[in-house]
Amino acid sequence: MALFGAKKATTEDTKKTTKTVKAVKEVKAEKTVKASPKKVEKTTETSMKDLYSETANTAKADKTGAVNVKVSKINKHILVKPLVTEKAAHLAEANKYAFIVKLDANKILVAKEVAAIYGVKVESVNLIRMKGKKVSRGKIRGQRSDFKKAIVTLAKGQTIKLYEGV
Repeated sequence: MALFGAKKATTEDTKKTTKTVKAVKEVKAEKTVKASPKKVEKTTETSMKDLYSETANTAKADKTGAVNVKVSKINKHILVKPLVTEKAAHLAEANKYAFIVKLDANKILVAKEVAAIYGVKVESVNLIRMKGKKVSRGKIRGQRSDFKKAIVTLAKGQTIKLYEGV
């Protein structure tokens, strides 16, 4: 006897529901296949995910004379993220851009990766090793991770659009 009018599900009922679910999924898949042949316009703007994807291995040479450099698997993902601060925005006015890079990065690898990802010509790279700050949250004390900053100077007339308007 079921409580409050609820009935026990039989194996036949579960088989029927799984068949209907499969049928609905097949119909949705057919609709997406029919809709996919539409041509999609490619945009020139790329996100960070696109820049670090497997297909984006080379930089495009542009009118400003950027070097076409292949990113090898050894130095892939040397750049962790761009450093977007007020001080970095002031440096951008002097054609210098700041990035957080891995601790094992060197100047040559940073220059090659910036040239490959952003398609610009790098004149010089300065690296700064930063110690993590000591922090405390209540009684628990700890330390933030150490990191390395790279300040990249670009050739005259070249910019990285990431920093414009910051």
